[in-house]
Amino acid sequence: MAFFLGTYTPKLDDKGRLTLPARFRDEFAGGLMVTKGPDRSLAVYKREDFAELAQRAIAAAKLNPEARSFQRNLAASTEEQRPDGQGRITLSSKHRTYANLAKECVVIGNMDHLEIWDAQAWQDYQGEHEESYSQGGFESLDSGL
Repeated sequence: MAFFLGTYTPKLDDKGRLTLPARFRDEFAGGLMVTKGPDRSLAVYKREDFAELAQRAIAAAKLNPEARSFQRNLAASTEEQRPDGQGRITLSSKHRTYANLAKECVVIGNMDHLEIWDAQAWQDYQGEHEESYSQGGFESLDSGL
């Protein structure tokens, strides 16, 4: 499994297009799924990774009302994309509004997917959480976070 890592700062153009980081374009050449992510970000998954997430949501939704809500929201807010020849994807107005995206964006690798953030929102998020990350270190992983 390839991991998505790093921080990138592409700009959103006037047509709502965002250029994916060059190092990830081959991974997404066959298509990708864009959906609403946590903390007012957008999540970008490879199609096969999204299929695994969807299967887990379907299984959980059979018995759990909260999981049904998650499944419905996930399905309703996901769009399939195929990057163009320049590695750009077009973010819908609903997605841009949800994530408060303007021109300045940040794309971060989050292990199994990418996240797209408004640059100021990412800076604010890091300001809020950087200290707890530096204090917690990797010990928090052993405690199940």
